[in-house]
Amino acid sequence: MTVQASENSSRRGRRSSTMGGMPVNDMPWWRWRSNVRSALHMLSDPVFQRDVWLAGVDGYGDVTDAVYRLVEDTWLDHWSAEKYVGTIFRDSQEAALVDTAVLRVLRIMHQVGPDAPVATYLQHEAWPEAVRAARDAHVRLATSDGEDPDTPPRSLDVLRIMTRSA
Repeated sequence: MTVQASENSSRRGRRSSTMGGMPVNDMPWWRWRSNVRSALHMLSDPVFQRDVWLAGVDGYGDVTDAVYRLVEDTWLDHWSAEKYVGTIFRDSQEAALVDTAVLRVLRIMHQVGPDAPVATYLQHEAWPEAVRAARDAHVRLATSDGEDPDTPPRSLDVLRIMTRSA
């Protein structure tokens, strides 16, 4: 299902109220968008991966958690993000960037296995390419939501709070 704004939409060009800097009501499936953004954010930040995932810091999950957050509700491992333009993604460019990131990350996950240690992902020869693709998608989505893409990723507890209310 694609939701299309009318030419006279009063919502055009306007952002709704925010929660933690992220607009909460301007995309119909904003909770799914929040999960996708969280996953892309973590997958796109090598410093975060080293300082949090490799260090085993609690509260952020691991690579597998991020991949599941990216695809579990959306089924982006089965079909294109283009299916969600107007509901999760604002436009075809966002969708294309997300598709690229999903394909790169899933290819690695299928090669190393979902239960591989974080270091196995980070040392994979294709990991830098996956990080770049996730970064491109993350920057586009964060910027579209009026948020600074360079802030550190939020913990999973903060994500749960953000997606529970509004």
